[in-house]
Amino acid sequence: MRDPYEVLGVPRSASAAAIKSAYRKLAKKHHPDSNKDDPKAADRFSEINSANEIIGDEDKRKQFDRGEIDADGKPRFQGFPGGGPRGRTGPGGFESYTFRSGGGPGQGGGGAFEDILNSMFGGGMRGARPGAGSAGQFEFDTGGVGLDLDVNVAMSVSLEESVNGGEKRVRLPTGKELNVKIPAGVTEGQQIRLRGQGESAQGHPPGDLLITISIAPHAYFKVEGADLRIDLPVTLYEAVLGAKVRVPTLGNAVELSVPKNTSSGRTFRLKGKGLPKAGGTGDLFVTIRIMLPDGNDAELEALMEKWRDQHPYNPRSGLG
Repeated sequence: MRDPYEVLGVPRSASAAAIKSAYRKLAKKHHPDSNKDDPKAADRFSEINSANEIIGDEDKRKQFDRGEIDADGKPRFQGFPGGGPRGRTGPGGFESYTFRSGGGPGQGGGGAFEDILNSMFGGGMRGARPGAGSAGQFEFDTGGVGLDLDVNVAMSVSLEESVNGGEKRVRLPTGKELNVKIPAGVTEGQQIRLRGQGESAQGHPPGDLLITISIAPHAYFKVEGADLRIDLPVTLYEAVLGAKVRVPTLGNAVELSVPKNTSSGRTFRLKGKGLPKAGGTGDLFVTIRIMLPDGNDAELEALMEKWRDQHPYNPRSGLG
């Protein structure tokens, strides 16, 4: 298995809380139940769990850091007794060497032994900790541990902004503010990536800023895929006598002809007045809602009483 620190994306100096947080984040992201179409998800999830079993456990982490166990939790070969060189082996060859440094030339000093190891492994080993009479370790240089320096933020845009595009200002967790260009046609859940605008760490390229878009609820339009719906209030006399009424759209308002005797709930389709989509544009569905005037109107009540007596009908007769 790879270095567990690298698997979880944390430095060797990471706290137990940071390791736990990184493990939970990766386990959630790569869980097989959330990646059913990815045949490699189970292997990644297993590797993440194995890494956490090593450095997520305080005792095993100390053993791993001391070189007593490998990335799979198996004991390393501890070498030979006495003061001579001790090699710890693992799959595929030597992983690290430990030796006792002497006091000077001809006494088995650390410098000569380091030169030998560097010549054997092409200089790809770390030097020993200095100090006569102390034990120093040589280990393969892993090239550093990858860090997640990306920053994730959420941005809410209006329905009009999602269709037409625009520019908005976003505030980062650090307090920094940026102007972000919103592309026309952006959709709910889409991410905008700004490269190099994430966090930074010495020895690593800066991360990216990932902005997740959400579309704010509209005052009167309801979104259904690429289609829009709107409830259009009309008066009682417009519904009875018919009328031409203005209907708002995401562009300019249009005129809708409401036929005579239009019931509340009747829906009309305005083709091509919805949201952009692949190969065209969605539609706008307009549902009529008859609205009575506020307050009591004696004249209207008298008219309705006369109508009730002369033209009775039951619109609920079919309900049983």
